[in-house]
Amino acid sequence: MELQDLLDALDSGETITGASPLHTVMHATSQEALRITAELNGGYHEPARVRELLAELIGRPVAETVTVFPPFASDFGKNIRIGERVFINSGCRFQDQGGITIGDDCLIGHNAVIATLNHDLAPSRRADMHPAPVLLGRNVWVGANVTILPGVTVGDDAVLGAASVVTKDVPAGAIVVGSPARVVRSVPD
Repeated sequence: MELQDLLDALDSGETITGASPLHTVMHATSQEALRITAELNGGYHEPARVRELLAELIGRPVAETVTVFPPFASDFGKNIRIGERVFINSGCRFQDQGGITIGDDCLIGHNAVIATLNHDLAPSRRADMHPAPVLLGRNVWVGANVTILPGVTVGDDAVLGAASVVTKDVPAGAIVVGSPARVVRSVPD
């Protein structure tokens, strides 16, 4: 099994069985992500070097308009897609096995967590992992300490209020707050 086999399985929503060959590839890829993020977070780097390390982590180019303030953590790295003019503030943690797509012009606040995996509920299958992607549309503002759970799509121009736990899709232009997050109003025009 190779990384591409794992990515194909993850992107199709296939359950990754604990101790399977795909699970083994996932753990090996995680070791690379831990190495790269340790370098990223180990000291000061010019913005261009931060983007270089981020590109190495995700395995694809990162636009010059992307800004990341370390520390930044990802336990996989290879299933993140980042648009143009994205800002990711310090302390963010991405669990990206299931896929994270960040649209153009997104702002992600301090300590945001984006999760894309659930473990099986059955105790006998607890090591099995169920991937589900997270998609942030264009111009989304994710407040500080927000947690976004697997399978959530956030529509364009939406705002996720600080400390919210986002458990379901957010319509375009909505402002959500709370745990679980709920729509409180629309973004002013």
